[in-house]
Amino acid sequence: MYTFGLKANENFSVEIEALTLVMEKYDEDLSDDERLNLENPNYVAFKLDECNATVEVTEMTGLQVNNVISFDVDVCNKEINQIIAN
Repeated sequence: MYTFGLKANENFSVEIEALTLVMEKYDEDLSDDERLNLENPNYVAFKLDECNATVEVTEMTGLQVNNVISFDVDVCNKEINQIIAN
């Protein structure tokens, strides 16, 4: 069981690092932004390659997804670029 935990972390290390970077940098800013109204943000990361991922921050109201904000994250260089704000 311990080996499985290590393997899972290796498989998702880019996504985990991307989520951590976005949350550390933008979590408080997103909560304070009156245009977004993200009371309960959901964070999802999609791995693009060994250094890059896309992180989407959304809020769900029932089955409807509101306020999508996307970030391109380069975990190797620790760079974050905001893509879209609705």
